[in-house]
Amino acid sequence: MKSLTGRILTLLIAFSLASCAAQKYRSVPLAPARTAASLESRSLADPSLREFLVANSQPPPATWPLPQWNLADLTLAAFYYNPALRITRKRVFEAEAAIVTASARPNPHLSGDIGGETAPESPWVAGLGFSLPLEMAGKRAHRISAAERLADVAHWDLASTAWKTRAQVRAALGEYLAANRSLELLQGEERLRAEQVALFEQRLTVGMIPRPEVDAARIEYTRVRLGVRGASGRASQAQVSLAAAIGVPQTALNGVNIVWTEFDQPPTIASLPPKTIQEDAVLNRLDIRQALTEYSAAEAALQVEIAKQYPDLDLGPSYAFEEGAHLFTLALGLTLPIFNRNQGPIAEAKARREVVAEQFLATQGAGIAQSEQAMAKYTAALEELSEAQRLLQQSITQEQATQRALEAGASDRVALNGAQLQTAITREAQFDALYKAQQALGDLENAVQRPLLPGDIQPLSPQSSVLRPTEGEPR
Repeated sequence: MKSLTGRILTLLIAFSLASCAAQKYRSVPLAPARTAASLESRSLADPSLREFLVANSQPPPATWPLPQWNLADLTLAAFYYNPALRITRKRVFEAEAAIVTASARPNPHLSGDIGGETAPESPWVAGLGFSLPLEMAGKRAHRISAAERLADVAHWDLASTAWKTRAQVRAALGEYLAANRSLELLQGEERLRAEQVALFEQRLTVGMIPRPEVDAARIEYTRVRLGVRGASGRASQAQVSLAAAIGVPQTALNGVNIVWTEFDQPPTIASLPPKTIQEDAVLNRLDIRQALTEYSAAEAALQVEIAKQYPDLDLGPSYAFEEGAHLFTLALGLTLPIFNRNQGPIAEAKARREVVAEQFLATQGAGIAQSEQAMAKYTAALEELSEAQRLLQQSITQEQATQRALEAGASDRVALNGAQLQTAITREAQFDALYKAQQALGDLENAVQRPLLPGDIQPLSPQSSVLRPTEGEPR
């Protein structure tokens, strides 16, 4: 009996040691005041942001803070700060942890009992049972495969979220630059309108023109002044939107030199072959590749449910001590698949696979339609821009001719002012056409989900180093 007691104590000690290896709960409370202060203190001069740009920029920044920020730099800053991307990255960690869960093997079960009886030979009765579950039909392998496919889906979702973040930064940057350029152009027209009113008032004084002409000039001057005020407000709003897209407070952009050298030179249609655009929209879009991975995950889930048709084994050796005798038995148990062959879950998994297949086709069809619409829109925008540039060149030529006539004494200041106004208005129209072209180009980039301008970030994928978390990731 002493040997039996020793064995039981040995098992209890082993169990206690195993319990010591268990993880302990550690509370991680949120501190709203601290996190709010951290958000407000974010800036584009953060040393940790510099390390992120050094690791992901080609070439890395030579000086810090950067003397100027372009689209690629601001996109990387958004990858570092933007909350949507950080949330999706945490979901990737969650999906990868699910692989560990799927890999877990069922734990064995240990049971024991001890008692006594009135027999004089030996008053002790003791038993020890051990149960070892054995998964059959490759359930664990199928479960791991399904978890790995879901982790792949999470990685593609991270890449898709990164692209959406980049698209938000591009749109906000375009609006920011357009608002500031429009403000400058309207301010230039405002000065010319003020000069026109002064010239007309001089002519009115000497009776050369009637008052309605002066009143009409004053109305146009007032209209442009109001336009300047509105453009100033839009510029401020655009700065807020750009800061939000990056994930920093508005104050972080104060004093920052933001440029986009490619803004005035959108690519020609010849540089964007329609066949390449269509292939990217059909095969290389991030959401299409994510949908394809989701289909693989649905197939893996179906394999898991099919494997569950086959019962698992339960191997149970046991030992008993009774009336001085040592008894050994070996039990084998399994669930008989008589009333339930897992038909319901299998049917659900099959239906889910069909749904995902239809979703893939819908996503692919939407990509084709979006790319065709975006290409047509961009083509029309470039044609409008070309016509606006032609009219602007005509206005500039006319203004130069009027300037020469004034210098030769064959014209006056009013005529030159009118020519200058015509150039200013045409320049505004040309810039509006340019901004429409850039917006259309952004739509085309979203249709293929990759940059179309040189010097931009590389096409995104789950393997992109820029999507990996860094040690200095902000909390």
